[in-house]
Amino acid sequence: MSDIFGTPRPRQPSPPAGRRQKVLVPTLITLAVLLFLGSIFTSVWTDRLWFKSVGYSDVFRSILFTRISLFVAMGLIFGLFVMVNLYIAYRTRPATVPVRRDDPAYRYRLALTPILKPIGIGVFVVLTAFSGSVGASHWDTFKVWRNGTSFGIKDPQFGKDVGFYTFDYPWWRFITSFSFAMIIVTVLAVVFVNYVYGGIRIAGRGPKLTRAAQIHLSVLVGIGILTRAVSYYLDRFGLLVANGGLVDGGTFTDINARIPAKNILIWVAIACAVLFFASVLIRSWALPAIGLGLLAVSSILLGAIWPAIMQGFQVKPSEPDKEAPYIARNIEATRQAYDVADTEVESYSATTDLTPEALAASAESRVSTRLLDPTLISDAFEQLQQVRGYYSVPQTLDVDRYTLPGETQPQDTIIAARELNLSGLQSNQRNWANDHTVYTHGYGIIAARGNQRGPNGEPVFTASDIPQAGEIETTVPPRIYFGEQSPSYSIVGRPEGAAPIEVDIPRGGSASSSADTDSENVTQNTYDGKGGVPVGNLFHKVLYAFKFAEPNIVLSGRVNSESKILYDREPRDRVKKVAPWLTVDGDTYPAVVDGRVVWIVDGYTTSNSYPYSEHRSLREATADTLTDGNAQAALPTDQVNYMRNSVKAVVDAYDGTVKLYEWDSKDPVLKTWKKVFPGVVEPKSAIDQGLLEHLRYPVDLFKVQRDVLQRYHVTDAQTFYEDGERWKVPEDPTAPASSRALQPPYYLSTARPGETDPKFSVTSVYLPNSRQNLAAFVSVNSEATDTENFGKMQILQLPSETQIPGPSQIANSFQTDRGVTQALLQFEQSREARILRGNLLTLPVGGSLLYVQPVYIQRSASEGSFPVLQFVAATFGESVGFGTTLDEALRVALGIEEGTSPPATDGEGDTPADGDTGGGGGGDTPTTKTTSQWLAEASAAYNDAQQALEDGDLAGYQSKINDMNTAIEGAQNSLTPAE
Repeated sequence: MSDIFGTPRPRQPSPPAGRRQKVLVPTLITLAVLLFLGSIFTSVWTDRLWFKSVGYSDVFRSILFTRISLFVAMGLIFGLFVMVNLYIAYRTRPATVPVRRDDPAYRYRLALTPILKPIGIGVFVVLTAFSGSVGASHWDTFKVWRNGTSFGIKDPQFGKDVGFYTFDYPWWRFITSFSFAMIIVTVLAVVFVNYVYGGIRIAGRGPKLTRAAQIHLSVLVGIGILTRAVSYYLDRFGLLVANGGLVDGGTFTDINARIPAKNILIWVAIACAVLFFASVLIRSWALPAIGLGLLAVSSILLGAIWPAIMQGFQVKPSEPDKEAPYIARNIEATRQAYDVADTEVESYSATTDLTPEALAASAESRVSTRLLDPTLISDAFEQLQQVRGYYSVPQTLDVDRYTLPGETQPQDTIIAARELNLSGLQSNQRNWANDHTVYTHGYGIIAARGNQRGPNGEPVFTASDIPQAGEIETTVPPRIYFGEQSPSYSIVGRPEGAAPIEVDIPRGGSASSSADTDSENVTQNTYDGKGGVPVGNLFHKVLYAFKFAEPNIVLSGRVNSESKILYDREPRDRVKKVAPWLTVDGDTYPAVVDGRVVWIVDGYTTSNSYPYSEHRSLREATADTLTDGNAQAALPTDQVNYMRNSVKAVVDAYDGTVKLYEWDSKDPVLKTWKKVFPGVVEPKSAIDQGLLEHLRYPVDLFKVQRDVLQRYHVTDAQTFYEDGERWKVPEDPTAPASSRALQPPYYLSTARPGETDPKFSVTSVYLPNSRQNLAAFVSVNSEATDTENFGKMQILQLPSETQIPGPSQIANSFQTDRGVTQALLQFEQSREARILRGNLLTLPVGGSLLYVQPVYIQRSASEGSFPVLQFVAATFGESVGFGTTLDEALRVALGIEEGTSPPATDGEGDTPADGDTGGGGGGDTPTTKTTSQWLAEASAAYNDAQQALEDGDLAGYQSKINDMNTAIEGAQNSLTPAE
């Protein structure tokens, strides 16, 4: 058979499975490494292109160079130190080692010796990469250490400038911790090598060390203890920036027990280190062991037991007296660090009534009161000005002020940018081309007067429509390519002569579902701004295809030679990226400045190392109903004890240009960062008048200061310790009771006591710590054009014996007042409407405190409905007024009929009831009317009230309801047992 069919060829043996695995594993590892390195390269290179596009290449280069330098330096220091010591341990190993097959060291030695070199390289790479990453992450700490600026303020304990604690101390603390960790890792590694190669043997009563191993470990441990001595030295300064005690900073026990203990421990540690170094000569570890034991005992006795005894037996029995000087230090430092040291605190004996003369004198303040609630009218803006479903505005709008044509005073204005909202497109319109090349931008702003309502309760617009129209004018097309709701990225730009494809101005009809859109319904635009990163070449296309995991960036013909990619478009993100040393305010707002739409962003410089200042969590201090509902961005959870609004940033909505302006020219932290990044922050003098008119006091700084002043409005140490004058921020009465969220601050124009002109301000109130009546009203001048008074904080403190209702009590009065409930009864009972109560504003007016709350009505179960401002509630503490305007509500609250003089008063100062002539004209008095007369008056008043309600005269309605209630009470009082 073999002769006929030929001799069969021998089969090649298949490679064993182990060989395939040996090939596969290195291949997978290589691919993983390449992907990792590729992602790093993509991230770095695209960041380079982005920074170049916004003109901040110097920032990118400086940060990158510093991070790389620290990575290399710290990584090599750590890695080489460990490896050199491992090499020394290996080279000084015993020439012969007893072999015992049951000894774990023998098995480790057999396994490690053949691959010792690769393992050493691997350990070096891992240690270098890890420690280098740690060092690179502290680039900002290194930068401020190298460029630190003096505060000109010395701490009260050591007399060191505050700049030492803010700029130097964090870096030295990091270096000490880094060094100590390096020593610990090295000691453990050297012990392991000596154990494996016989330098340390476990036998008999304990481990036995060779002479070389003993010397080596003695030197390493001595260096580690010296590092600990340096740490003890820094600990003394750390006590002044520590938190968690009675107050933050050094207290009596810290100053009189812990600092002396640290001083002693420094010398004990040095002595212990010397003993370890001496063991190199004395060939014994007895003395070093005694020294180490002494250090441990001293740490316990001096660092823990002595302070505890002093605290328990010396401080606690007379704590107010002992701690008074340190509480005073804490109060002074905290007020300086949060910039509230110059807060004006005035006694304000607010009354709960207002005379007609005072009402007339404060008319201008009333007229300027903002009635539109920016948290409720978003739907009205969208429904009346949305134009297309793919446009939208935020759920919470912003408050600014504009001087409108024909007016001399700025008016409070509710404003929003009409931004692109891709979720508003129909499902058949959602594809890559539409999402990223056609629908690329929003268009224009929407603005309305803050203190007016239209005939039907709608906003009175001062900027509206597409193209832009109204009293607030833009000199260039206000396209919004960069905003708070912009898509993750858009690709814009077309070759010269090519037809534009970006949807621009709708012109009636509905938007086309095709990628090109219907030219009958919209106009198209091609972006010609200077923003964006060019992606015309293949290299850039591949980079961004990898970055966004989108192959269409390479494959689509819409990405052409003139294309740019727009990304990182949210104004806060752009500012944080070009100035990573800033903490950015959570409330970014749009403004029309010199005819262009821009976004204004407030930037803060912070520190957590200001001696004796109280620490605050930014997120906790700024949390309220707006941050809980994501209407404003929440700040990070950083613990800070120093904060300044040092930078005002402006982001152009069309081209994404970012400009940083110096605002607090005295801030040492800003001065330091200006040295780190020279030329990045423009001087304050570069701010033009048009921009200055729209800058304001930032809301998050105000909230942090408001949080601090809950306790630190008290400046006397004894009173502070007693803590009986603590205030609290009220819960928002318009929020669900279960949320327990705090009432946010409000921007509005109001006149302070003694002032005649209302000023744009940010305001809030305080309550006593465990009560609901009002304790104080706080406001900050937010008129940036008023350079002398901008930022001045004023607290109007009410006498403790004055019982002025707080927001929750007032909200309860508004909801339970019989006149108000009767007026709203038809809406309460209707299934087609719901009542929305707006922000409850508090204003000092005419020596009193005025509460104002807008009331909105919205149709329910109706698509396209929106809240309409229908009524206004107002009170001065007792009488509630309700009307279609604030003036009507005030007149009802004061008992003044519109168009008539105030009612006369009788000899006792009381206002006569309806039907009482109040004089000798022979009219019936309340004491002579019969029950039937009272009931007849009540019936007539009720009928008149219903007629007034039908006529829309809410002022007359409530007045008659009050008359009816008075008559009913008179009837009840006139009843006698005989009747």
